[in-house]
Amino acid sequence: MATATDGIRVLSPAGEIDHDTVQTLRQALDVTGITRPRIVVDMRRVTFMDSVGINLLIEAYKAVSKAGGWIRLAAPSEFVLRVVQLVGIDRIIACRPTLREALAP
Repeated sequence: MATATDGIRVLSPAGEIDHDTVQTLRQALDVTGITRPRIVVDMRRVTFMDSVGINLLIEAYKAVSKAGGWIRLAAPSEFVLRVVQLVGIDRIIACRPTLREALAP
């Protein structure tokens, strides 16, 4: 689920992000002790995300920002992008249409 590309942690969750599955992603998003973390969450295989996933992204954004880094979402499906836009996550976390664009400086 997690790889690194040029010092950027790339997370690739699949399926649903909800109460039953969020803990694995929460652990992968942990930036405790990391200075200036850079994270891309590749959302292309996420089929569903509820408020638990939204709250996790907000928590991750706050933690990463506090540590001087950034987090981006890559290739969200139409459904996930709509949820992200409806709640305004796209105003604080950059959403890019492809993984390549999310990894770009």
